[in-house]
Amino acid sequence: MATLPNPLPKLASDPSGRSLGLQLPPGRLIDATCDGPWHEPLLWHSEQSASSGNWTALGAPAARAGLLPVLVDLGGSQGGPREWELMPDEVSYPGDHDAEEVLAEYWEECAAQGEEWPGLAASPALKADPDARAAQIADTLAEQGPSWFRSPYLALVPARRSADVPTAVGWSGPANHESDTARLSAVLRSWEDRFGIRVVGLGFDVLAVSVAAPPTTVEEAEQIAAEHFAFCPDNVLQGPGTLAAYAQQLVGEPSWTFWWD
Repeated sequence: MATLPNPLPKLASDPSGRSLGLQLPPGRLIDATCDGPWHEPLLWHSEQSASSGNWTALGAPAARAGLLPVLVDLGGSQGGPREWELMPDEVSYPGDHDAEEVLAEYWEECAAQGEEWPGLAASPALKADPDARAAQIADTLAEQGPSWFRSPYLALVPARRSADVPTAVGWSGPANHESDTARLSAVLRSWEDRFGIRVVGLGFDVLAVSVAAPPTTVEEAEQIAAEHFAFCPDNVLQGPGTLAAYAQQLVGEPSWTFWWD
């Protein structure tokens, strides 16, 4: 995968991040992959659980330093990022994939026989600034700690854009659906452009995004639901069971969560 210069190695000798224009709390660099240590850190995460305001305080300075924030779950049954099966050498580059082609392929694999791929959904109007919405959802995750995201900690990842964060760390959460996370990041890039999403949370097999342009009508939601089904069939099949019922849950929702069995 094509990458920018990684600022994280500087934190080994400068844990406070001052040389990068940051004021970091005590934290930990993660370079562990499923095959052993990686040649450079994949992410940094705080050793203090996330609280409201952390994302806003660190997000903009980190972005200027070439790092993007994401909350990582250290409390799941699979532990935190050090225990996850990170595979950075198994991913390609998100820009090499076309989002609609990727979704159409998934649709053909997962949809009932004879159901044609409906195409990409149109973009609703923005209801919030995407970065402000991301901070809002991050604060909600930090304050409420839902059952699927028990112990959120703020992390920093070297990535060009939020959609690339899962690929940059070699995240393998969707491995039962897709082994090359860059293909999912290509879809996330398209959602960044059309729906103002930001990747806000990563667990072992869970992805949470904020949404600045959620659907406002059932008709809009039904078009987006088809994309969600292709992207993560378990959301529908192990959730409400039908696209129509799933679409009802998307209307006006400021965040989307995906889980792969």
